[in-house]
Amino acid sequence: MRGFGIVSRGIIKRPFTRVEKGLPETISSREVDEFADSIVAELIQRHPPRGEDAGERKELARLRKAFGRVFSRIDGFARSHRLNLYSKARLANRIQWGLKDAGYREDFVETATHEVATHVALAGTRASGSKDG
Repeated sequence: MRGFGIVSRGIIKRPFTRVEKGLPETISSREVDEFADSIVAELIQRHPPRGEDAGERKELARLRKAFGRVFSRIDGFARSHRLNLYSKARLANRIQWGLKDAGYREDFVETATHEVATHVALAGTRASGSKDG
């Protein structure tokens, strides 16, 4: 029972409190919000709400390129910050509400939010160095 919250010789031992060298710092809610707001601003700039209907090939290519840049930024953000479950959920939620407030259609917002949340989760696993297989 050593090291699992047992008081031993006046020292409280807590499990999983060891700090690994080289791991990025945990991130504050403010930083997550600022990053999410910058993602929404980039999407609004590159793909305004009035042009969200991707019926034309040119529009679809612009949308794909905009999301490609967003996913690249998310990858970099996940590599430089240690995102826990709360941070990932907060990021996706902030992006979702930002897109809704900007006037995007509900189906677009749901799809975009789902893709961003999935990508954030996968970027976090790639950033932590886990291997497939």
